[in-house]
Amino acid sequence: MKVFLTGGAGYIGSVTTELLLNDGHEVVVFDNLERGHKAAVDKRAKLVQGDLRDAAKIQRALKNAKPDAIMHFAAYALVGESMNDPGMYFANNTTGATNLVEAMVRHEVPRIVFSSTCATYGFPDRIPITEDTPQRPVNPYGESKLMFEKVLAWYQKIHGIEPVFLRYFNACGATAKFGEDHEPETHLIPNVIRVALKQQPHVNIFGTDYNTPDGTCIRDYIHIVDLGRAHILALTGKQTGPFNLGTGNGFSVREVIDVVRKVTKREIPEVVSPRRPGDPDRLVASALKAKKILKWVPKMSNLDDIVESAWAWHRAHPDGYKK
Repeated sequence: MKVFLTGGAGYIGSVTTELLLNDGHEVVVFDNLERGHKAAVDKRAKLVQGDLRDAAKIQRALKNAKPDAIMHFAAYALVGESMNDPGMYFANNTTGATNLVEAMVRHEVPRIVFSSTCATYGFPDRIPITEDTPQRPVNPYGESKLMFEKVLAWYQKIHGIEPVFLRYFNACGATAKFGEDHEPETHLIPNVIRVALKQQPHVNIFGTDYNTPDGTCIRDYIHIVDLGRAHILALTGKQTGPFNLGTGNGFSVREVIDVVRKVTKREIPEVVSPRRPGDPDRLVASALKAKKILKWVPKMSNLDDIVESAWAWHRAHPDGYKK
């Protein structure tokens, strides 16, 4: 297939591009390089630099690419930032994405796999989270993603496009070529690894009085390759609608820190800080639907495997993509 992939210079997009190319697909990456890295775009892919908020640019790009399907990763994804500047999130994550689906209709691209988020559920009523859990976002980031899910549902009803929404929490790990390089870095595993590399003095633990076995928050961590594989399975099938991706278990903050200590054999000083407002005790997604319908089986999401792959990439790229 010829795949038009937005956000291919970002973390999940770069790895999915690599996997698609390894499988023999052709990939056109569309990215404005605002938060991604040109060096993260697989050299076998064609890079088109552009912004989804430029409707004319995305129209031209799809007209020239003539793809069979879309994979959409391009989005702002910082919860705190979305609370400070909601307009930026709705303009990019919702309006920009709507420009993309408008171009799909005009140029008769039938299928889109949308990298959504479990943040659309807000504070879920039950754990693990299933696809029928009420969606009640508690920040503009989650709301902007949910809004685009609704846009796609209407375009399916009116124009017959085939959308798949993949909802998940914590992407992590790396391949030998591509890894995680954000600024600022808000994810736990790379921040703990930065401490192991002596790039940060300590790791902050935000609260130790949660209703969990060790008192720290539990989250669902999925290896980036397993996530990429799920997107490819969703791309090549005929199913539509939402699918959660998760391990069904989850790991606590302290468990993650301890595994990084074991894998790196480095000291990891920690500082206990107050809770962050709005952090639930436990967020874990059920992937039973994805396993049954997409035939998705995560193979690398053991915590040791995740950390070992991330550690190998960060040691090889201590400055990320800057060098």
